[in-house]
Amino acid sequence: MRLRSLFLLDMRFQAKYGFYFLYAVLTIIYVIVLLAVPESWRENIAAILIFSDPASMGLFFMGAIVLLEKNQHTPCAFAVSPVRAEEYIAAKSGSLSVISLVVAAVLALTADMDRIHIILSGTVISSMVFTLLAIIIATQITSLNQFILWTVPIEMICFVPAILHLFKITPLWLRHYPINACMEMVSGYDPSIAGIFLVTALLAILFYLTKYCVLKMWSSTGGVKL
Repeated sequence: MRLRSLFLLDMRFQAKYGFYFLYAVLTIIYVIVLLAVPESWRENIAAILIFSDPASMGLFFMGAIVLLEKNQHTPCAFAVSPVRAEEYIAAKSGSLSVISLVVAAVLALTADMDRIHIILSGTVISSMVFTLLAIIIATQITSLNQFILWTVPIEMICFVPAILHLFKITPLWLRHYPINACMEMVSGYDPSIAGIFLVTALLAILFYLTKYCVLKMWSSTGGVKL
């Protein structure tokens, strides 16, 4: 029940601050771009668009979300409520994944991509990875400028290898790199067994670190340690 309430609260928050309107506009722009490029390019362009925006939207917006919560003293309420850190994290990840799934489905269908279920699965997994990374960063910073600076190296580590892998520029063994495995799924391909294992391990590690960071943020809310 708490998780459901948190999930709906996050969705209302996103609607209130224009997330849905923004992604409706962006989706229209992306669809126009896909229809304008040659058909032979559409699948790769769609994979790049899905991976670099809806799948990774948490990396771009979580800083603003958590900073706004801090400004509104929401962590103070969470710190004294029965809400668990796991529920907070799941609600944040799940609510953003809903937007990611809808946008990814529209782009994949526009590009006439096959194996939509693999693409959407890859989108959800990628969204969870990026959202967890973003929450870890957002709990440590006090300004949006700091958040942007912290995300730059993550973007380099995640986006560059994935896009190079999409065009088969990287060595074969890098297929097992977790982010590359996510890109393979977003492109509609089955990832390797090793890739699936490493992505699962990455999610487990990130979830543990995210839980620790959230609890630390709650325990020191208001400038004092609770």
